[in-house]
Amino acid sequence: MSALLAKPAPVRTEIAAMWRLSWPMLVGQLASVGMGVADVAMTGHVSASELAAVSLGASVWSIILVTVMGTMMALNTVVAHETGAGQFGRIPHVVRQGLWMGLGVGLVACLIVNLSTLVFDHIGLTPDVAANAAMFVHAISIGMPAFACYRALYGYTTSINQTKPVMVIAVLGLLFNIFVNWLLVFGNWGMPRLGGVGCAVATGICLWLMFGAMLVWIRIAPAYRQTYPFTQWERPNWAEIGSMLRLGLPIGVTYLAEVSAFGAVSLMIARFGVVQVSASQIALNFSSLVFMVPLSFGMGLMTRVGHALGEGNAVRARFVAWVGVGMSLAFALLSAALIAVFRWEIARAYTSDPAVQELCAHLLLFAALFQLSDATQVATSSAIRGYKVTRQPMQIQLLAFWGFAMPLGYVLGLAPGWFAWSPAAPMGASGFWIGLVLGLTVAAVLLTRSLHHLSHARAGVTR
Repeated sequence: MSALLAKPAPVRTEIAAMWRLSWPMLVGQLASVGMGVADVAMTGHVSASELAAVSLGASVWSIILVTVMGTMMALNTVVAHETGAGQFGRIPHVVRQGLWMGLGVGLVACLIVNLSTLVFDHIGLTPDVAANAAMFVHAISIGMPAFACYRALYGYTTSINQTKPVMVIAVLGLLFNIFVNWLLVFGNWGMPRLGGVGCAVATGICLWLMFGAMLVWIRIAPAYRQTYPFTQWERPNWAEIGSMLRLGLPIGVTYLAEVSAFGAVSLMIARFGVVQVSASQIALNFSSLVFMVPLSFGMGLMTRVGHALGEGNAVRARFVAWVGVGMSLAFALLSAALIAVFRWEIARAYTSDPAVQELCAHLLLFAALFQLSDATQVATSSAIRGYKVTRQPMQIQLLAFWGFAMPLGYVLGLAPGWFAWSPAAPMGASGFWIGLVLGLTVAAVLLTRSLHHLSHARAGVTR
């Protein structure tokens, strides 16, 4: 009871602790995003058809990748709870079972991503682009099992407050990826000139090396001695793996719903021409970069809430949760203001086309609003997951994206004649962005309400 009623740490102390935990993950996330940017930027100097193939292949790959990443987040929550409870002897077993889970999830994802290449033959692509996109996916899929197992170790190391490895390994992975891209895309130093497929080979190799680097780091760093997971061989425990999958799959489905919604928006805007597509993609790309900050806060928040609950201190868990939400919202207010003020400069940095610049600057106003609801929904959903509750955030975000944002965006963007309340003329990209902003607002409100009730109930607060 004394632990339950323990006084929370001062706000500034909690903010400092959250920042120490989150900023290395932020650098790591930005480095991971940088791999995709490097692939597109370097392939763009080969040919337009190669760039198209890489863009299509990467879009399919990224949908499966983020689903795997979300599914493997179960390890973050489980290890955080064991750490908070001081059950360090349990952690090696959890990690070993997490790696078995990662291997299985990675192999299934590898199969799915390879089968998904069949869609390239049915969406009107030229034969060479379809073939190159399929080759890109086949080559990069070799890294999927490594990625899933790496994310298991990622969850382990960040949940015991060791976040430096994920930063260092991601930055080194980015540098390696750029170098091997240079070798294989352009055929430098006598290497074969593979074009866009060279990016896929480089990324696949890089994912295996990152997994290996994490294994080595865990082996030699003193911080892991108390919980070192590789002291013995252990068979899969299907009951425990099933328990982690029940925790992780709803997170994976949530990530899938979000990524697929943004992908669907891009496809539906395509009918309005290159200006609308380009402007929307620029606004989405910039928003995704800014989103890395609240996403990293969310990962840290999941760990901090898990630690507090593992200690049996539900009052501190509630305090940590709302401080983390406040940090994300404070950053969102700053980023929204900066995007609104510098939207023309951002547009000019991406493109020299005046028409694209004008529409992009307009869409970036929606992106500024986007920041507030997006940061709130990722922080609140992460805090709720720290309580080992994952189905409710999934249901809310499925409703927000596919029950609200997409239908509203479709009606406003395309103005279908069969719908009685459609606008007089299609709003194009603006209509879809209005749908996304309002859909994310619905998610933010419902998730905030859910976190309020959950955190108060666990802390024994009746009102």
